[in-house]
Amino acid sequence: METTRLGRTGLQVSRLCLGTMNFGPHTEERDAFAIMDHALEQGIQFFDTANVYGQSAGRGATERIVGNWLSQGGGRREQVVLATKVYGRMTDNVNDARLSARNIKLACEQSLKRLRTDFIDLYQMHHIDRDTPWDEIWQAMDQLVQQGKVIYVGSSNFGGWHLAQACESAKQRGSLGLVSEQSLYNLNARTIELEVIPACRSYGLALLPWSPLASGLLGGVLQKNNGKRRDAEFVKERLGRARARIEAYEKLCAELSQPPGEVALAWLLHNPAVTAPIIGPRTLDQLTSAIRATALKLDDKTLKRLDEIFPGPGGEAPEAYAW
Repeated sequence: METTRLGRTGLQVSRLCLGTMNFGPHTEERDAFAIMDHALEQGIQFFDTANVYGQSAGRGATERIVGNWLSQGGGRREQVVLATKVYGRMTDNVNDARLSARNIKLACEQSLKRLRTDFIDLYQMHHIDRDTPWDEIWQAMDQLVQQGKVIYVGSSNFGGWHLAQACESAKQRGSLGLVSEQSLYNLNARTIELEVIPACRSYGLALLPWSPLASGLLGGVLQKNNGKRRDAEFVKERLGRARARIEAYEKLCAELSQPPGEVALAWLLHNPAVTAPIIGPRTLDQLTSAIRATALKLDDKTLKRLDEIFPGPGGEAPEAYAW
């Protein structure tokens, strides 16, 4: 597995990031351990989670599973670049959410306990908080860095102008500021090409695409249903208006003799703006497929055809829509 720098930092991370959101609600602890073991054996040493992950298993359940795995030792914590997030509501307490200095401090302490570690490599703001001033946010983050509880700070689901606000505010404080942005990005969702990607490039931020397979839409959804249940309610809901694009996409993948999910990942990895797509395997087979995608090279003809099937927003702003 190749590695690359996390944005403008000196930290090396694997070209795939292991997302853990399915651990707990969809993948039991024993199977999650097997996935994490295999990922590390294959060179995937960048793991991503969040304090709210757990869903039906309860918020915080995913961090606890990751923490239990790390606590087995064997160099796991030393090898893994560990990322988690803060913002989402954990309890009914009115202050137990968002990005107040108080919640950042308390949420970090709780994540450290669940993860059974002394520090978090990458602590990410899970969403922009429009009601908390940047001076307050950066004061809290800077304190965590000074205390050695956090090494780097990242963002998720920020707009381009949010990234600029965050970076400029940190610069005024003399802080390192953001080093990464985690955004929705895949063949079927290319909006961030307008402003988020240019902002990441300008500020030296790593780009970590989440939902690289569009919640399974790009993973061979028509193939898996073998054409027999295309009118089933769950398929119709997933496909929606994208059916024609997905049909053309899966036809192209068949011509390439490549699994659709691997083509979608290879497309992301081809983009120099992308640091590491966040994969979220529920099974070892899904992990193995994602790893194979790192070796898949798409030629110019294929890339052009993918652009025709899934046209982006037309480039970067404002040239995409104005002179």
